[in-house]
Amino acid sequence: MSEVERIGPQALPALQEQVEAILAEARRQGASACEVAVSAGQGLSTTVRQGEVETVEFNRDQGFGITLYVGQRKGSASTSATGSEAIRETVAAALAIAKHTSEDECAGLADAALMARELPELDLYHPWSITPEQAVEQALACEAAAFAADQRIKNADGTSLNTHQGCRVYGNSHGFVGGYASTRHSLSCVMIAEGEGQMQRDYWYDVNRQGELLADAAGIGQRASERAVSRLGARPVPTCEVPVLFAAELAGGLFSHLLAAISGGNLYRQSSFLEGALGQRLFPEWLSLDERPHLPRALGSATFDGDGLATYAKPFVEKGELVSYVLGTYSGRKLGLPSTANSGGVHNLFVTHGDEDQQALIRRMGRGLLVTELMGQGLNLVTGDYSRGAAGFWVENGEIQFPVQEVTIAGNLRDMFRQVVAVGRDLERRGNICTGSVLIEKMTVAGS
Repeated sequence: MSEVERIGPQALPALQEQVEAILAEARRQGASACEVAVSAGQGLSTTVRQGEVETVEFNRDQGFGITLYVGQRKGSASTSATGSEAIRETVAAALAIAKHTSEDECAGLADAALMARELPELDLYHPWSITPEQAVEQALACEAAAFAADQRIKNADGTSLNTHQGCRVYGNSHGFVGGYASTRHSLSCVMIAEGEGQMQRDYWYDVNRQGELLADAAGIGQRASERAVSRLGARPVPTCEVPVLFAAELAGGLFSHLLAAISGGNLYRQSSFLEGALGQRLFPEWLSLDERPHLPRALGSATFDGDGLATYAKPFVEKGELVSYVLGTYSGRKLGLPSTANSGGVHNLFVTHGDEDQQALIRRMGRGLLVTELMGQGLNLVTGDYSRGAAGFWVENGEIQFPVQEVTIAGNLRDMFRQVVAVGRDLERRGNICTGSVLIEKMTVAGS
């Protein structure tokens, strides 16, 4: 059996046996309830720079994490070791922690009746039989295409091809055991342009469950080159209040901020500006956000959540109104609400979009800022205040005029959500949030 084949669906029975052994050991040592996740993975990573190979790395890892309960007391431990001795020691460590923690009335497994029963096949496993030599060849071709695209590309900051495959099995003392094998492959290119007295850096990449379906290596390099060159001559703009268009590859961040604000952990800690917002209108009536966890081959798909509950399709925002929080079992209990099967996060969030591409949204904006890069972590989740360093392009009369840098965009997320004018059809599909470019009616752009 080859290395490529070894960590795939064939490994699931052995991992399931390990889960059963860990659960049995937890019972033997006196835990009243237990849950465990076992994983194994392997990957190949190659990086080239300036036509030279910098790294070729093969990695292989495995391990498990266990959470057990003694009544309402909870303890967790993890290890990368295997074997019966490692299991005994890790269970004992978690048990010792549990015996010294305070009781928590919300602690414990999800109800047994809620465990996932049928796990649909999501086709997440597509191993890529690429050799290290072939991976290096693709990365070099990607970088060479970037250099060839424009003479102003003077340097490279690394082109990387990565491929990974792995298995994960989760089980708990209710008798639920579920697992899956998955793959993830990516190619990225970062280039540096020089001109007009400046050096500018930008990138492009692609990611896919199937390595053969990654975007053409030369195309990725050319796109990275074009993006870097387009930023030459960037300058700040005077402080103003104008529409702001978030490029699709950044727009998902706006909705990830929403997900953080409606996640159970932040809500029960009273650290979210959307505490108590269920049922409120947050967005324009035409906009909805829905989760689709069972899409075949999608990067965010999952059949069960971190508590063993079956995932299911549902809206979080419907016709602009917040209709659901993002809850796991524990946070749901803290809030007196049922779990939404989102322990561990949201799986494949889709944002309503229109028929306009980014160019059409630029024309609609008329005058304002197209944002293509964000810097810093300027979000206060308690108040919703948003302030980020930004770079992009200044727009006048519906056309890009010049690149912009050294500005800050600021607003409040509540206002920004209400003032979403349009979402483009230029959908970003390389992550867990599928959205097009997002046009906000008005934000403060602080510059010179």
